[in-house]
Amino acid sequence: MAEQPVISFKNITVSYEGRTIFNDINFSLNYGEFVYLIGTTGSGKSSFLRLIYRDLIPDKGEVHVAGINVTALSERQVPALRRSLGVVFQDFQLLPDRNVFDNVAFAMQVTGKRRKVIKQRALEVLSMVGLSHRRYDMPGDLSGGEQQRVVIARALANEPRLILADEPTGNLDPEASHSIMDLFEQINHRGTAVLMVTHNYNMVKRYPYRTVKIENESIIEV
Repeated sequence: MAEQPVISFKNITVSYEGRTIFNDINFSLNYGEFVYLIGTTGSGKSSFLRLIYRDLIPDKGEVHVAGINVTALSERQVPALRRSLGVVFQDFQLLPDRNVFDNVAFAMQVTGKRRKVIKQRALEVLSMVGLSHRRYDMPGDLSGGEQQRVVIARALANEPRLILADEPTGNLDPEASHSIMDLFEQINHRGTAVLMVTHNYNMVKRYPYRTVKIENESIIEV
């Protein structure tokens, strides 16, 4: 039997404050796939991601993530869903009072992993993003590109099969942006699915992958 998609939207309709954001949309992303999500400001890209990590419930339809119907989850089950995903935000959201190692370790501490396992995995993912030598530094001592690498390491800590990246290069200069995109490619080539929201169409051309666009309450293949 073929493996189910890691993300599946089935006939999703979402309205907010009297405005329809999505009207009966369908979408799927397979395990190991890399997909860009594009669209104009206000088209619903953030709402699309919020549906996946259950910060938004559709008016109609079902969202499935890794075979789980997330629209049917109880509030008590939502934290476990979010811990199973890797999420990379544009504005980093690192804990400013903890060093690099502790920021990454924290993602595993909340899952109850043993200290030895946490230490080993934190060093492993920091090595993957090229920052094991900065593990005792504070976030404020790092460049924007380095901070985003820490965020990616944190997102990888619990070995997710899916990473959601919301404008991950939006606050970075071109050189740092290319470095981060190279890193996402490496992560994807190891088998992790990536859904990336971006406005950077030059980056999409340089790193071509399947691209979908939110337009007129629908989602279309570009």
